Amino acid sequence: MLPDKDFKLPEDLENMSPAELENLAKDIRERLVDVVAKNGGHLASNLGVVELTLAMYSFYNPYKDRIVWDVGHQTYVHKILTGRNYEMDTIRQFEGLSGFPKTEESVADSFNTGHSSTSISAALGMARAKRMTGADYKVCAVIGDGALTGGMAFEALNDAAQTFCDMTIILNDNGMSISRNVGGLSRYLGKIRTGKSYTRVKKKVKKVLGSIPGIGRHLVLLIHKLKKSIKLMLIPGELFEDLGLGYIGVVDGHDIKAIKKALEKAEKKKGPVIVHVMTKKGNGYKPAEEDPALFHGISPFDKETGKVKSCSGKSFSAAFADKLTELAADDDKISAVTAAMPLGTGLEKFEHKYPERFFDVGIAEQHAVTMAAGMAICGAKPVIAVYSTFLQRGYDQLLHDVALQDLPLVIGLDRSGINGQDGETHQGIYDFAYLCHLPNTTVAAPCSIKEMEDMLTLGMHVFDKNNDPDIHGCFVIRYPAKERITERNGLLEYSPVEYGKGAVIFDATDGGEADLCIMTAGAIAEEALKAAEKLAETGVKVRVFNARFIKPLDEEGVLKNAADAKYVITVEEAVEFGGFGERVRLVCHNNGINTKIKVIALPDEALPHGKIAQIQHIYGLDADGIVAAYKELINET
Repeated sequence: MLPDKDFKLPEDLENMSPAELENLAKDIRERLVDVVAKNGGHLASNLGVVELTLAMYSFYNPYKDRIVWDVGHQTYVHKILTGRNYEMDTIRQFEGLSGFPKTEESVADSFNTGHSSTSISAALGMARAKRMTGADYKVCAVIGDGALTGGMAFEALNDAAQTFCDMTIILNDNGMSISRNVGGLSRYLGKIRTGKSYTRVKKKVKKVLGSIPGIGRHLVLLIHKLKKSIKLMLIPGELFEDLGLGYIGVVDGHDIKAIKKALEKAEKKKGPVIVHVMTKKGNGYKPAEEDPALFHGISPFDKETGKVKSCSGKSFSAAFADKLTELAADDDKISAVTAAMPLGTGLEKFEHKYPERFFDVGIAEQHAVTMAAGMAICGAKPVIAVYSTFLQRGYDQLLHDVALQDLPLVIGLDRSGINGQDGETHQGIYDFAYLCHLPNTTVAAPCSIKEMEDMLTLGMHVFDKNNDPDIHGCFVIRYPAKERITERNGLLEYSPVEYGKGAVIFDATDGGEADLCIMTAGAIAEEALKAAEKLAETGVKVRVFNARFIKPLDEEGVLKNAADAKYVITVEEAVEFGGFGERVRLVCHNNGINTKIKVIALPDEALPHGKIAQIQHIYGLDADGIVAAYKELINET
């Protein structure tokens, strides 16, 4: 029986027998599989924290205590237990439950999360506020071993070590973030996991020695004095204690009683305490156990077989990785860099073929950018594949370590534009604004896979200034997660990519003046083409200009097409301020072009979660919205 709205925490869980808790865990897992099979979402991580969440909420009161879930994609169980089970069928759907914690959704959600490595900082702030205000609540951060590789998590641990604030840090260790974890910290935690034998041996030795008549007690005291050196040799977890943090572990993350006992012990200690919990990602659902990376974030699937429902077309991510792998075959200086996303960015193909030239740095985007800058300044040719929303974390490094030094670097900016169901923290809509003002930076936005492949080939010229001196510095190629446009039955007449130049991709003007010129950049051109087709069918002389490059903008192409049209509509899947349409307006104004221009872009507000088509429709970014905008222009005139 799953909990209803009247379910009380922690009382109702405390009163359950072990058998009842086991049955509840089973029911929750069945609910998770049913919901994610239908809606898509994060499954493996949630299956792995069922018992952990039940144990936590047998001890904590989420409506009163402050619990911060790092990243937050593993909070489906939390939502089921905090009165939202009846809404779970709406998760990640428009106007339904968010797939991440949302303070406006429930008082049980104490902090909004979506990106990794933030929980310890937020929880420490809450603990300090508690001490300052005298409030009565417990504080807990839940962070995975993957998120612990992020620099911000280390900054927070360093700060926490100097405070006497009481807080618990649950380290949910499953050996994975999205893909399998890499690096020294992952190996370090692996040693701690195997150190459990030390605790068992210590207890047995103490028991045996203590039973020796006469000298047993003295032997135990002598051994106790040597404990630290023994622990340092056998349990690397001593590092946490040396930093000034309490440490309890390793605890079986699927043993509710053991976890609760560890939390109770942690609460009795003063200052920050780490409770190290071992869980299994995908636990309880065989397909997810066998392939936790696939089931980390998955599209709707058949729950009986675990097979993802088929989707047509090759993704931009896969095409980018394929083209990079092809280019690397002819140049052994080309390398691929990613931040814990080889699967999401498609780079597992490159890794398989060129493992010695593939670098997964963990969840550390800032490090990835500066590390790549170090490679580039010494003659290597690094290409970073990263999600748009995550590159935001490496902004200072892009400016300080790459752009200001005019260092060559190619970045594949995946998941750009509206990202739909993951919601506001994952929208890739700010990159035009935060990239275009950087010096020595090119920002390209292909509308098709063919354009993207040509742009990647062109972008590699940054590593050889003698080849084309105009192409230098950082070359960013912005593309969405899935294929959103193809060369559609000849309607899209393809022309080779030329640096800094756009192209007309639809023309129903018979060579004369256009009633309307739609200017666009990126995959949203698909909607511009659909709108152009609809308008052309009604006799409107319409032209579609695909800018291809946001920086440098094809000013000549913009001015020519704007001057040759009665109206201009710009369409972009990005925020308006600092975006493509704003730049078009400025160029036209500075050059005396008085054509009426309407900008269709995203406003200065957080975007709701929902399907991409729904979000496009709400903000007028679909074909119907573009047609409506044209009619408004006519009516205004």
